[in-house]
Amino acid sequence: MGDAIIMAIRCISGTSLCFVSVLLGGVSSPALAQSADTPPVPSPTAQTAVSDGQKSNKPAVAGQSDQGLEEVVITAQHREQSAQDVGISLTTLSHEDLEQHDVKSVNDLAKLAPSFQAEPAFGSGVPQFRIRGMGFNDYASNNSPTVGIYVDQVAYPIPIMTQGLLFDIDRVEILRGPQGTLYGRNTTGGAVNILTADPTDKFSFGVTSEYNSLNDFKSEAYASGPVSDRFRIRLSGGTEQGGAWQKDRVTGQSLGDKDTGALRVKTDWDVNDDLNIKINAHYGRDASENVGAYLIKSYTTPSGRVIPADTDRTKTGWGISSSFASVTGLSQSTKPSRDNDTYGTNVTLEQSFGAIKFTNIASYEGLQRRELDDWDATLVNSANIFYKSEANVFSDEARLSSNQPGPLQWVTGLYYSREHLKDKFYDDFMDNYGFVSETAYKQNTQTISEFAQVDYALTDQIKLIGGVRNEREDRKLTDFSTKYATLNITSFAIPSESTGMSKVSGKAGLEYRVIQPVLLYATVSRGVKSGGFTAYNTLAPEQLTPFKPEKVLNYETGFKSDLIGRKLRLNGAVYYEDYKDEQVQSAVWNSTYGTIGKIVNAPKSELYGGELELDAEPTPNLHIGNGIGYSRGHYDQFTDLDAPASTNAGHAIYVDKSGRDLGFPKLTYNGSVSYTVHSPEYDITPQLDYSYRGQQRSNFGNAYDIAPYWIFDAGVTVRPTDGNWAVTLYGKNIFDKKYDVTRNYFVPQSSIGVLGEPASFGVRVKYTY
Repeated sequence: MGDAIIMAIRCISGTSLCFVSVLLGGVSSPALAQSADTPPVPSPTAQTAVSDGQKSNKPAVAGQSDQGLEEVVITAQHREQSAQDVGISLTTLSHEDLEQHDVKSVNDLAKLAPSFQAEPAFGSGVPQFRIRGMGFNDYASNNSPTVGIYVDQVAYPIPIMTQGLLFDIDRVEILRGPQGTLYGRNTTGGAVNILTADPTDKFSFGVTSEYNSLNDFKSEAYASGPVSDRFRIRLSGGTEQGGAWQKDRVTGQSLGDKDTGALRVKTDWDVNDDLNIKINAHYGRDASENVGAYLIKSYTTPSGRVIPADTDRTKTGWGISSSFASVTGLSQSTKPSRDNDTYGTNVTLEQSFGAIKFTNIASYEGLQRRELDDWDATLVNSANIFYKSEANVFSDEARLSSNQPGPLQWVTGLYYSREHLKDKFYDDFMDNYGFVSETAYKQNTQTISEFAQVDYALTDQIKLIGGVRNEREDRKLTDFSTKYATLNITSFAIPSESTGMSKVSGKAGLEYRVIQPVLLYATVSRGVKSGGFTAYNTLAPEQLTPFKPEKVLNYETGFKSDLIGRKLRLNGAVYYEDYKDEQVQSAVWNSTYGTIGKIVNAPKSELYGGELELDAEPTPNLHIGNGIGYSRGHYDQFTDLDAPASTNAGHAIYVDKSGRDLGFPKLTYNGSVSYTVHSPEYDITPQLDYSYRGQQRSNFGNAYDIAPYWIFDAGVTVRPTDGNWAVTLYGKNIFDKKYDVTRNYFVPQSSIGVLGEPASFGVRVKYTY
């Protein structure tokens, strides 16, 4: 009653806070605002996302609390904070979110977060991540991504390393916009932080298994608990098997079975009250068959035979020549598949010195890759590729940070990384050009950087943020050669080629706490992505000329709010990005070979757009979540080779692409709605999920545009009111939408598309102790 009287008085007095006050359920006094730099104080009923990895940022049973949405705690800035107290555009996904939406890999996150996209290059195992339209198209392994992927604070700078099975995850934080003043790597697009579940103080055990109509089986399990008062350990693992849904259009042979497995051991040791040491050791194996491509257009073989375009997009084809098999050691019957091993360990040391905390993260990550792809989607041998890669990355990050509440919060650190890549790949061009090519090289990359960020609360309402980063990188390519492997003739070789950068980037921001549940913020940030080399199918010296680093200046403003007594959470941001030297997959002209692929720099581009995320619990049983992202971009200055026209004319023809759209999907949308029905013994929760991706345009012609599409998933979960098990019946892509995840061509004769996964229906069983 008192709140209602206060609201009425405010409304009568005409204060500008009247409308906000009503939405907030009567809480609107700035004097009640909590300083954003102090540790968050959860409400008595709230569960946080910082947990043992098996709890959610939502109630375990919907409707347990009528206090509104749960508080989500993140560590994106290397300290525990409420996500609503951080002036960054981000999406946080809990363990339960990942499980309910059947997220098996980093790529699957695209259906849960606005403005985040993942595209497999030509359908291969190489991911191309994009946030807010900023991405990098390259199917080789030697260049850094625009979107940084981190697992337990360790950067994975080689994108293929990120493709292991996701299992036993505590939460995922997806940050949009340039990052670098807090993290080991500098990125232009954003960062994805994956936090695996930590060992627990009490013994716990859990297993989750599922099986669906595509004959796909997935299971993961963990066991966690104390060994002593100060030492804890957690063992976890996962596997996925089966699931093929494609057929060879000639033989009827299936393609697409998964065969993956992974293990992880984590220890957590409190050496004393001020020193903690965590160790993470992990191994993953992927011997899966690849997803095949289908023919967008009819294919005319060198002998004149026509293979019609595929009307059934689940049909595909593959085959390698005897010459290619001889050079690579593969069997001619080998399916498109991979045989990859990933492994590593990291040690995190945290030492408290009262008001200061010292953190050191030392890590080693390794990769052995063997992958065969067929990019002509036929028995014809015109576009087959086989990778043999070995990579290892050593990194060390040392940080000092503030370790107590107060108006001043700061972090400063040093980051060192050394990457070594030994790469070799073969191309089967026997039917088109009469040879098999072999490209081999080594690449060593060393990165050293210093970074710092300071947050200072001038008042309970106003906070200033400043950050800076200085980064130096040396990237050296050695022992590079391309040869006609079938003839053992080297067509091009170079002893070494080097590139590097020394760049300063940073961030400046202002946060204004209007009232405790409403935060406004504005930031200006600069991100840098290192340059590199075009290492795929390099036949001429001009291809190997390094491309330059790209830079982006991001202007962003946004808000975060918990409204109607925390029953409605509404966050939004708009941005403008001034993009310099964007790295673009294009081509150059060579008098001998004609049009040949190369990564080039577009001098000036711009992007703009925004995101809006809504979570609501209008009643304790009903949960609604929605996220929308809209981005647009175009070239301001870019004169590029017109590859098709040059090929037809027999000489170089250039085109001014100023004003041309950058091609990425402008609109992304994701949402879900669930409602829990209670009975004396069971809770039953039906759920509907939906996602949309707008049209993706290609620089290579309309045939390679990807049409927009909606995907709908659904499920119903049954769990006992007081119990430790749950059963979910689910459907993915329940309307069996035919959609493509990528379209392209590797050789001009072959136009291919890669279909997304069709409808499947299954059951998931979970047990925890």
